[in-house]
Amino acid sequence: MSVNVNWTAVEAVATVVGYLIPVVALFIVPVNRKPTAATAWLLVMFVLPYVGLLVFLLIGSPKLPRWRRAQQHTMDQRIEAVAAQAKTLPGMSLMLDPPIPPRYMPLARLAANLGGLPAVDGNSVELLHDYPEILRRIAADIDAAQRFVHVEYYALSSDQETESVFVALERAQQRGVKVRVLMDQYGSRKYRNYRKTRERLTQVGIEWHLMLPLRPAHGEFSRLDLRNHRKIVVIDGKIGFTGSQNIIRRNYFRRDKIYYDELVARVDGSVAAELNAAFVTDWYAESGVLLDERTAPEAMVIPTSGGEALCQVLPSGSGFDDENNLKLFTSLIHAAQRKLVITNPYFVPDDALMVAITSAAQRGVDVSLINSEVSDQFFVSHAQHSYYEQLMKAGVKVYWYRAPILLHSKCMAIDDDIAVIGSSNLDIRSFQLNMEVTLIVYDRDAVTQLRAIEATYIERSKLLHLHEWQTRSILQRLAENIARLTSALQ
Repeated sequence: MSVNVNWTAVEAVATVVGYLIPVVALFIVPVNRKPTAATAWLLVMFVLPYVGLLVFLLIGSPKLPRWRRAQQHTMDQRIEAVAAQAKTLPGMSLMLDPPIPPRYMPLARLAANLGGLPAVDGNSVELLHDYPEILRRIAADIDAAQRFVHVEYYALSSDQETESVFVALERAQQRGVKVRVLMDQYGSRKYRNYRKTRERLTQVGIEWHLMLPLRPAHGEFSRLDLRNHRKIVVIDGKIGFTGSQNIIRRNYFRRDKIYYDELVARVDGSVAAELNAAFVTDWYAESGVLLDERTAPEAMVIPTSGGEALCQVLPSGSGFDDENNLKLFTSLIHAAQRKLVITNPYFVPDDALMVAITSAAQRGVDVSLINSEVSDQFFVSHAQHSYYEQLMKAGVKVYWYRAPILLHSKCMAIDDDIAVIGSSNLDIRSFQLNMEVTLIVYDRDAVTQLRAIEATYIERSKLLHLHEWQTRSILQRLAENIARLTSALQ
């Protein structure tokens, strides 16, 4: 039986729908979206309506599904209640509700309102920037664990360079320490040892879960590129690690010459409990199990004192209503009075962050950006290059960490008393899409450590000069402009 298709009518309908798509999009796309991003999406839909609609349906929402955001709210309320109860314990009040100097109060209040975790006293902070040494230190602290070890990483790989960490995890599990592991599905799966890593954890009885897994058959589906980018280790609720480094070999199994330099903070004290709160929230989201006194008595944390530093943890990401890390970073930059050094591998700022940085330089703050000469992401690399000229014209010193090492550290030092170390890049992805974690340290000793590390970065870098940068080719400028435009499609 033959079917006669009136192709003229089909073409007419397709044309009408093609005109309707961008019109309807005008009522949907701009809602709760930045004008730059909304404009970019609408432009795509006006030029290529069907393609634009399909891409928007796949990656148009920067938020996790409602049920995931509801879980985040549930955990925020529980963490707030637990923190309030802990303050009533003998000797806990001054540690968990310390007097905060006026300079830090607005920043600490902002971070607490955004992420639900207050500034806490009684911490020591050690900054580690030697890649193999970081892995050795994590393994050594796991070997000293008595009750539990919580591990959460974007990329987790059992390989020759990470063997010490995996052996330590196995020993801990075998001696009765409860070990829990979270790994991002995409972040870990793209490396060759993905199956080996999961099988190894399973064989020794370590409980593990994938973060943000794509399982449409089980109703677990969200925007494909929403990822959990956090890096956290917590031992007994007393020792914690966080920063930029994943548990993976130093060159990430790349075939070119690139390898990575990193920065990790080791904390001892009450702020480790805040890193644990971030882990517990993610564990609940991925396993459905709330780690409380009933399900995990060994994981109940009583904050301890390990030093005198005032610290705070800020989780951020698509589970929150606000762009937590962007608001914090912008406020920190505005608070700078004398010196500001920003180290980050991926720098694609939004308007607010760019204004904060350039205005800091123009009001006399000594501002430096340490970026990398080499890049592992084509579009991000060219997009960030498009901002250099504006930065240098404002008086910002831009340094390129020399190839073939990619400086993957994500940190910021404000004047001589505030240090920021974490997993967050300075781009739209980390501000809106990725789940990140940031450690804020209000402490001069920590900044002294960070300044010494920054000095080694600058020593290994070359300073870019405006007159030289302006001589780059027309093709390079075109690539930068295109990359900058595509970065707004978030």
